[in-house]
Amino acid sequence: MSITLKTPMNMQQAMHGSPMLAQLMRMAEETRACMAVIRPLLPAALRGAVRPGPMQDGTWCLLIAHTAAAAKLRQLAPALLAALRAKGHEVQTLRFKVQPPPDSKIQEKTRWP
Repeated sequence: MSITLKTPMNMQQAMHGSPMLAQLMRMAEETRACMAVIRPLLPAALRGAVRPGPMQDGTWCLLIAHTAAAAKLRQLAPALLAALRAKGHEVQTLRFKVQPPPDSKIQEKTRWP
């Protein structure tokens, strides 16, 4: 029995060989770019409560740490959308999903046994 070792690939090679991986990388880059546009518009106290989520068909989902932050962001949505469009991003709708960060104590308290 012989063992064949494959040579490791760098990220560029992997993306070239996999259209699905290339699409995921483009989506990640798009959400990163959109986050860079809106971050300066967010109140300083809320910046840590907002994480970029998936973008699909012109709707960008933002993951928000708690409901109070989500309520404030809903008020800011028109300004955030205007800034995104001004920078050439094709975001038509913002969706806010309350999802505590994975290391959050809030999430631990709300888990079922």
